[in-house]
Amino acid sequence: MTGFYGEHSKVFVSVDCIVFGFDENKLKLLIGRRQMDPGRGEWSLYGGFVKEDESLVEAANRVLFTLTGLNNIYMKQVGAFGAIDRDPGERVITVAYCALINVKDYDQHLCEEHGVEWVNIDELPRLYSDHNEMVRKAVTLLRRRINTEPLSFNLLPELFTLTQLQHVYEAILGEEIDKRNFRKRIKTIDFIEKTDQIDKMTSKRGAYLYRFNKDTFASEPIFKL
Repeated sequence: MTGFYGEHSKVFVSVDCIVFGFDENKLKLLIGRRQMDPGRGEWSLYGGFVKEDESLVEAANRVLFTLTGLNNIYMKQVGAFGAIDRDPGERVITVAYCALINVKDYDQHLCEEHGVEWVNIDELPRLYSDHNEMVRKAVTLLRRRINTEPLSFNLLPELFTLTQLQHVYEAILGEEIDKRNFRKRIKTIDFIEKTDQIDKMTSKRGAYLYRFNKDTFASEPIFKL
């Protein structure tokens, strides 16, 4: 450390991770009871302080890996939160990141280790400090990007049915979508490929399974509302 800026006050910088998953046709959020003061025991997002030798993105990736054990997770910055009184302990400025994972890829043992659980986005409790605001902004971000980015594929298994894909859209958008129009639009998209495999687990009649082809993906509207 140098002696520069000694006349200025110091603040802490942290990252908070808003981890979304999709299960039982619901958009879910990974939260847990805060394990430190202030706010011990309150529902909270999972986060951590930025180290001196890492960037914001590196800090967010470190926190996400610690929490999920997964690499190469879809992650976008939601924004910075710096209200003077947002943390009663110290002056803390935090940068929130939104992440999307497939719930089935998440090791249940990590849930128990970190004391976190999946909660429906529309049934969230009161979270610590301004974490509810972070979640609201993250959901707004997802709704704005879902028409131009393949967000839904980060929440689904490698092979999925069109019904599952539609349910993801509905969970993120918070509204029902006309089934016929949805499927008509999906059939025009090159990077959503129909396979010859049949899903007999979630569909009694047997539904074809589809997959996302990253090689042919182009950034164009997936579903125009």
